[in-house]
Amino acid sequence: MDKPRGQRPERKGGSGAPSRGFKGKGKPRPGGDRPGRDGRPRSSAPRRDDREKREDTRPKFDFPLIPDEILAEDLHISVRAQLKTLSDENQEMVARHLLMVSMLVETDPELAHRHALAASKKAGRIAVVRETLGVTAYTTGDYALALRELLTHRRISGSNDQLPLIVDSERGLGRPVRAIEAASGIDRSKLEVGVRINLAIALSGARLDLGQTQQALQELEIKELSPNTVFEQSPLLFRSYAELLRELGKDPGDWDRWADMADKALAEVDGEVVDLIEELSIPEKKPPRKPGGKPEGRPARRPGDAAR
Repeated sequence: MDKPRGQRPERKGGSGAPSRGFKGKGKPRPGGDRPGRDGRPRSSAPRRDDREKREDTRPKFDFPLIPDEILAEDLHISVRAQLKTLSDENQEMVARHLLMVSMLVETDPELAHRHALAASKKAGRIAVVRETLGVTAYTTGDYALALRELLTHRRISGSNDQLPLIVDSERGLGRPVRAIEAASGIDRSKLEVGVRINLAIALSGARLDLGQTQQALQELEIKELSPNTVFEQSPLLFRSYAELLRELGKDPGDWDRWADMADKALAEVDGEVVDLIEELSIPEKKPPRKPGGKPEGRPARRPGDAAR
């Protein structure tokens, strides 16, 4: 599948597929245990030797190796706390697999995904494990698995932190309308800043998929679109905005340069928030209106766009 247009939101967090589960309580089939013609009980269940034969032919999951120096206690305490319902031995193995994911997700996403799969085999009901599996599935381009796992994580945890990847996974499956619908009804003002920025970028990409370039630009016009204070996700936001201005035949102004400056400043302080102090004229938030007309400059902001 072709990669969706537009910039990709940055990952946050941190995937074998979980079992499909049993749908409905079900009922035994009528007559399933009636005796056969020879008077012996007849059962619809396969014989033990048949079950064992089938199980022997099933492919077994190959758990990836973990170096001895990877210790469970090195996992962040907030993540370890979610594993407390597991047995001590299982806690240790799941924690070590999750540590391997965090170490490998940027450099070897396929191996990181295998470790996330391994964790899910041992702790498939833990929210952070489902989240990790969803994130690594996204990094490997398995958008169907990513969507399923991230939706499960949101249902278990009640968190919207991975909403940008949910939206972008819908895009990856070729469903931009559903991508936009996934964020409907969300109070973006209650989202963390980084999540809100990434959501704006993902929704902008969905608008581009639909050919709605002007609306894609408006999705990016959130309050964080400012060079005064920049966050970890600001360089991507600035570049996305400049790219869309060019696509609309407009002057991108200083947005590319501000993106470069933000990258440099963030690298120097090794932090997530910095102030860019620059003796340049910054575009006003609310351009003057013409009598009876709409604001000049940036497109009018639609209700809810300023508020991810």
